[in-house]
Amino acid sequence: MVDSLKARLIIIGLLVLGSIWSLWPRQVTIRVRGAEGRMTDTTVQRVPIKLGLDLRGGMHLGLEIDRAKVTAGTPSDALDRALRVIRTRIDEFGVAEPLVQKVGLDRIVVELPGVSDPGRAKQIALRTAFLQFQMTDKQGLFRNALPGIDRALTAAGVTERSVGAAVGDTSAPRAAGPSSAVEDILGAAAGPQARAGADTAQAQADTLGNQLGQGPLSPLLFAGQLPGEYLVREEKVAIVDRMLARPEAQRLLPRGFVLRWGAEAMSRGAVAYRGFYILEERPIMTGEFLVNAQARLDPLYNQATVDFELTRRGGRVFERETGQHVGDHMAIVLDNVVQSQPPVIRSQIASRGQIELGSASLQEAQDLALVLKAGALPAPLQVVEERTVGPSMGADSIQKGILAGIVGITLVVLLVIVYYRFSGVLAVLALTLYVLFTFAGLAALGATLTLPGIAGFALSITIAVDANVLIFERIREELAAGKSLRLAVDAGFKMAMNAIVDSNVSMVLTAAFLFWFGTGPVKGFAVTLILGVLASMITAIFVVRTLFMVYLQRRPGLQTLSI
Repeated sequence: MVDSLKARLIIIGLLVLGSIWSLWPRQVTIRVRGAEGRMTDTTVQRVPIKLGLDLRGGMHLGLEIDRAKVTAGTPSDALDRALRVIRTRIDEFGVAEPLVQKVGLDRIVVELPGVSDPGRAKQIALRTAFLQFQMTDKQGLFRNALPGIDRALTAAGVTERSVGAAVGDTSAPRAAGPSSAVEDILGAAAGPQARAGADTAQAQADTLGNQLGQGPLSPLLFAGQLPGEYLVREEKVAIVDRMLARPEAQRLLPRGFVLRWGAEAMSRGAVAYRGFYILEERPIMTGEFLVNAQARLDPLYNQATVDFELTRRGGRVFERETGQHVGDHMAIVLDNVVQSQPPVIRSQIASRGQIELGSASLQEAQDLALVLKAGALPAPLQVVEERTVGPSMGADSIQKGILAGIVGITLVVLLVIVYYRFSGVLAVLALTLYVLFTFAGLAALGATLTLPGIAGFALSITIAVDANVLIFERIREELAAGKSLRLAVDAGFKMAMNAIVDSNVSMVLTAAFLFWFGTGPVKGFAVTLILGVLASMITAIFVVRTLFMVYLQRRPGLQTLSI
């Protein structure tokens, strides 16, 4: 018995030392994104127990893929690709301890504890980031098709006023005369010096309606400075977009070309205009060949840019295509939006290039570089569930959860000690090790403690006490039957074992199903409950038995037990 007791004490000592080591704070090195977009190594203090979203604060997103827009593969394959892309983006974003996982067959759950800018994180996660390089309409095919589009819209009864009413625009249609067009460009309060340049600006200021004939669409359009570029007053963008989306207009658009709006408005005098571009539908290059993207601030123009690098194969394709279009304008299109004005190709471009972002900030450029480098989503994602938890709510949850746990444990401890006396004291001593083992298991597995997890922890305490109740009641029965103290203790642990194992295995199976099919807080409850059950098995059966052995060895002549 002495050798067996020594082995038990050694095992318990090793478990205690391992638990302390698992819970001991220590410094670790992580990679974070710096102010200029570079990844740097930073040493931080490792927190042993990670707090979940409901305790630390942050955001929770439930995302589903738009099955109607999956163009390649099955929706399940698209969901797997989207999962990889989002996980890469979130890792690059630098959120501590994020959770990105697939739930079921059609949902992705993203949990970002401690995130300080939920809107930015959501935008990065949801951005499709589909990059294309497309050539502009240098032949003027859209301009040639405009008279036919005007006639078709007129025959369908479409007017600026009717479309404006549909989109909520209450401004009256403007006269499309030369003088008003010049005022549009130079501003209503243009003075004599501004009017001196009116003749120069007139060619750009005239609406296409003055050149191609009246209609609902042409008077709202101005010819841009580039081939395939057209300008629309900012307040008329919704009207023009609605007209061009009508089937009468879509049927007459040049075949093999697409229409894309510009990302930013451009000023002409005191008036803001939005550009739209007629582009070749077939891109000369897409972002699938992109291997790196880096944001920087151009010191010459103080403008945010994104430098990109293509694969070797992509570089060869890009060099060949740009070599065939020297002197033409190439639009850089991200998520079907043209980024800045299309630059002219002055020479062949190989594997490196640059995206100019106009007035965008450096942080926006960094976010764009991040999503480009992570890759494009296979299809748009829809937010079907969103929760945001503030840090103050998390702190309040921690305080109330700890208070509830202390109250529950205190009541259990008092009940056990009052009812089972000295044997209850031994059970309480074992419970202190149970708490240590449970939290050490959470730290070792890297599990996250949530508010339901605290509930699972409290529940597993009652399971540990329940095992001791079965053992103690069996010991009392054996003592009442006239057995000696040592035989009664041995029989109590042996005879109660089947019932203890049966109840604990049933509890672990239930928690395993909760973990497998649950999300977020449910998983936290299941993990804590499983670890608590395992720890309770060790303490109730192994540790309490060892304490009984130590007590009986020190008092060999003892005939009865305070139980």
